[in-house]
Amino acid sequence: MLTRMLAQRFIVACASVVALGVAVFTCALTAQTARAQSYPAKPIRMIVPFPAGGGVDFIGRVVGKHLAERLGQQVLVENRAGANGIVGLEVLKNAAPDGYTIGAASHGPLAVNPSLYPKLPYDTLKDFAPISNMVLFPLMLVVHPSLPVKSVKELIALARARPGELTFSSPGSGNTGHLAGELFNFLAKVQMQHIPFKGTAPANTAVIAGEVQVTFSSIPSVIQFVRAGKLRALGVGQAERIPSMSEFPTIAEAAIPGYEAFAWGGMLAPAGTPRDIVMRLNRDIVAILNQKEVAEVLLKEGTIPVPGTPEEFGNYMRSEIEKWGAIVRKANIRGD
Repeated sequence: MLTRMLAQRFIVACASVVALGVAVFTCALTAQTARAQSYPAKPIRMIVPFPAGGGVDFIGRVVGKHLAERLGQQVLVENRAGANGIVGLEVLKNAAPDGYTIGAASHGPLAVNPSLYPKLPYDTLKDFAPISNMVLFPLMLVVHPSLPVKSVKELIALARARPGELTFSSPGSGNTGHLAGELFNFLAKVQMQHIPFKGTAPANTAVIAGEVQVTFSSIPSVIQFVRAGKLRALGVGQAERIPSMSEFPTIAEAAIPGYEAFAWGGMLAPAGTPRDIVMRLNRDIVAILNQKEVAEVLLKEGTIPVPGTPEEFGNYMRSEIEKWGAIVRKANIRGD
């Protein structure tokens, strides 16, 4: 009898525990669903760790405009430039993980900086929640119109004739433009001198003003100046010609076989941002980048849409950190 009573009590206790667990799970699921349905209840801040006018700023504003329409709330772009993207990403890292602060960033701050700065104030893989990769930015090699060259071969010939005299700008040491220039120097066997600036726009402006002769910059940030005659394009860093800009040869076909130089831009949130909010943003961003009219705008500017899942973006960032870390160490590049 005693054994039967104990067994019954045990069964009742187990049933109570199960019921409690189901209730807790149901409450959590209900709360999560309610949060997802009510989000966003106020404007969203988008941190861009570069000045206005660069490639990341461009894609951030394109996606932000359409995201605002889908979410029914403003998406306010906030340019927090400085220290090769470190300033803006530190702001993003320290923001409340509630879905109301997101960030559009590129491979420089996210994948190159970890090898450039021993005391980086953020960990790309631990301090951010990946939302989606967004685009690839093939770089364009441009020069000041007064430079007496109209092709990559002519630039190489001039650089060899004037070793150490030609200069190329970049948004900062270790940035994509810097690495692209050093790769060009190495493969072409020339010695153009690197001049770092604090952002894409200032680096481009320096070439437009004639202070620097050459730059390797994202197509969206320079194509307007090329079309206006303020810069001369010699080639693009893509493996194949870009269909919407087929008049520009690749650097590889023009003079340096195997040369490739491109950046990428993705969207992130602070680590700890609720999964349901991350997935809501992911679905909307992927849908935006898959819209025909948006893709056409991006491709027209030489930007290639590459949306995906948060997991795919996280794995991609991990592989990029390893790849660019090897290049930084081999070239012995150090942060400013």
